[in-house]
Amino acid sequence: MKKLIILFFLGIYALTSFAQEADKIVGVWWNEEKTSKIEVEKKDGKYIGTVVYMIPEKYENGEPPKDDENPDPELRDRSIVGLQILNGFVYNADKKEWKDGSIYDPKSGKTYDCYGWLESNELLKLKGFVAGIRWMGKSSEWYRTTL
Repeated sequence: MKKLIILFFLGIYALTSFAQEADKIVGVWWNEEKTSKIEVEKKDGKYIGTVVYMIPEKYENGEPPKDDENPDPELRDRSIVGLQILNGFVYNADKKEWKDGSIYDPKSGKTYDCYGWLESNELLKLKGFVAGIRWMGKSSEWYRTTL
């Protein structure tokens, strides 16, 4: 009976450390160009990222840029600030990466499959790719910051 109790508590401890590792991606990140800040949060068990800030130099007539390149004409008038650009990421503890997600590029209006990993607590690397070919794609580095 004692062994069962010990195994139970060890299992709880392992799950807690797994959740802490997975949540390291949560926070606010500068994009590679340091023009936008993206807040990554956990929602419904998956990680998403929303543009929460854009440098004033990118504003047009005092307003943040619109999603002009979106393939859906109905969405082209929406602001990039407030736009969810990361979707559906789940943590893979074996590979220490967030996978099965997608990233939307407002500059091109395209959405790519994506995965990411932390190089350090301050550097998040993301790689967008198409057709399931992970080694063919574009990488981006995001830097931890605050609002």
